[in-house]
Amino acid sequence: MSLTALLSLLLCCLLCAVVASAQSPAPPRTRRAEVRETLHGIEITDPYRWLEDQESPETRAWIAEQNDHTRALLAGLPVRAKLSARLERLLRVERSGLPVVRAGRYFYWRKRPQDEQAILYWRQGLRGKDRVLLDPNEMSGDHTTSALYLDVSRDGSRAAVGVRQGGEDELEVRIVDVATGAEVGDRIPRAHVEDFSFTTDGSSCYYTLLEPLVGRRVYRRGIREATDGNRLVFGEGYGPEIMVGQFVSENGRWLALQVYRGWTQNDLYVQDLQAGGPIRPVVVGVDATFSPLFAGDRLFVLTDYEAPGRRVLEADPTGTRPLGQWREVVPTGADAIEGCSAAAGTLFVSSLRDVSTRIAMYDLDGARLGDLRLPGIGSASTPSGPWQGREAFYSFESFTTPSQVRRIELPSLRQTAWSRVRVPFRSGDYLTRQVRYRSNGGVEIPMFLVHRKGIKLDGKRPTHLTGYGGFAVSMTPGFDPEAALWIEDGGVYAVPALRGGGEFGEDWHRAGMLDRKQNVFDDFHCAAEWLIANRVTSPARLAVSGGSNGGLLVGAALTQRPELFRAVLCEVPLLDMLRYHLFLQGPQWVPEYGSAENPTQFATLRAYSPYHHVRPGTRYPAVLFVTGDADTRVAPLHARKMTALLQSLPGQDRPILLYYETTVGHSGGEPVRRQVERRSLVIAFLYHELKMDGP
Repeated sequence: MSLTALLSLLLCCLLCAVVASAQSPAPPRTRRAEVRETLHGIEITDPYRWLEDQESPETRAWIAEQNDHTRALLAGLPVRAKLSARLERLLRVERSGLPVVRAGRYFYWRKRPQDEQAILYWRQGLRGKDRVLLDPNEMSGDHTTSALYLDVSRDGSRAAVGVRQGGEDELEVRIVDVATGAEVGDRIPRAHVEDFSFTTDGSSCYYTLLEPLVGRRVYRRGIREATDGNRLVFGEGYGPEIMVGQFVSENGRWLALQVYRGWTQNDLYVQDLQAGGPIRPVVVGVDATFSPLFAGDRLFVLTDYEAPGRRVLEADPTGTRPLGQWREVVPTGADAIEGCSAAAGTLFVSSLRDVSTRIAMYDLDGARLGDLRLPGIGSASTPSGPWQGREAFYSFESFTTPSQVRRIELPSLRQTAWSRVRVPFRSGDYLTRQVRYRSNGGVEIPMFLVHRKGIKLDGKRPTHLTGYGGFAVSMTPGFDPEAALWIEDGGVYAVPALRGGGEFGEDWHRAGMLDRKQNVFDDFHCAAEWLIANRVTSPARLAVSGGSNGGLLVGAALTQRPELFRAVLCEVPLLDMLRYHLFLQGPQWVPEYGSAENPTQFATLRAYSPYHHVRPGTRYPAVLFVTGDADTRVAPLHARKMTALLQSLPGQDRPILLYYETTVGHSGGEPVRRQVERRSLVIAFLYHELKMDGP
């Protein structure tokens, strides 16, 4: 080679390196400051514990640098502009929530195409004029304030409204006079308020208040009383690991109180508000769950007691008849029961068959009245409505059918559409099929595959695999605008029913919790292996995503089987499983995961904790972590620390990115404009890594 040719080659290589460097800038450097501690005789090293301090100037500067780095890599991707425009069209549609009916008045939220946030409406009568109760679009300049109905008084004259900032769990409670729109009494200041319930005449209310790391308490106050007049009713002495809930029966006579120790066991108490008697135990100390509902003065309970697939029993609200004497109304069957409601003189019982909803109807003596006709195979909510009324409402959707709210007239069972989401998506062009694969121990796992009709599955199809696997949550079919974009562009969307969920009853849930949590991860890995072995995709074209407990899932996937995936989207995750219980709502998840303070559970957690299994010399997939300050449920520190740790690895040639916003949280509440901005960037990351160009 001549000197001129050699110089030309060197110059070309230099220019290529410069271009590559400009396209893929190195991540910000993060100070390493190792903290060493000994847990149960084992030394644990944490190099980025300083990032747990969310408000320190150093952490805030680090977050800003990470966001700049992420935007530099993703904001300018050509595919992002296309995705943003299409996502805007899918989200800028009219949608409406399930109505709550009180004394002939209907209360619901609706979001029109031009709205950034849903507006709270009410109307007098089924076909009355829509009237605005509260419009949060007018409450903040950046449209990050949202509102929701918490309860409506029995006579329909007052509504309790929760006002939330960003995606945080905390909210401010306002009592609104429905006719005038004026506020009544003092507001409950911003706090983590749950289970708000009016008393019969609407003059008083009950609500549950969570103070993180302290616990939940139930209070009662008069609507016109000052907030310092709250009276503690229940919960004193329970620690932060105990969840307490409550509601007042439709007829106003009964206060039901539930005490949950994780997701596998709860106690049930009832108070007769009409008689003014004490709070009485109905069932206490039994290793099962008991979900109460009232039909007039009769108490029914959905339970997995001696029935992992659940059944419905009639209990005694006075607490004088023990569990062994309760009457069985709906027995357990082949399909796991998901929910039960009492509306329009009917018990509606929803169950899952092959991870899709079925709804049966019963009278109060257990006689089956037939099955409710659903619009198709998909997910339906358990119908709701007044017990003394003649109508009920439920929502329905599938992977390819946008959500609709349907009204049932009783006893004719005539159905009409209350509202329907109309999106620019050709549902008939796509199909959903269910496959089954084997996981560890030979356990069979069902998995939905959604894609365009007629596409060729040649082992190169870009595939998005997502899951959850925990807390008895079932991954049933649902319409997701982001998944719609994916399959429109020729991709495959895959959703397995992992152990730890509720798809097949309580045994399925318990098979994926505590010392069996690894089963969930194995189920997920086997799903990826099936997709590859059956020539749906390849590791180079396989992306995984998950949020919250699902963020833990994909965090374990990227550290245990990094060779299976090209890209990982990890949102609002749990990742440091040795310290998660020390922050925010972490203590209440100890019954599901365990705690590092327990020697045996420490060993289990240490065996899979993603933050403690990052290994130098391993080639990890590209990763995008998404979280923000407004996540007051799962501490954002998990994503911060994991980002720093993965970025510190020498030779990591795929991007490790953090997208962090102050208004991103667990409870939604983002304005449409911000959703489009954030989600188009997130989807662009997956498209770029899997080399999808869009339309």
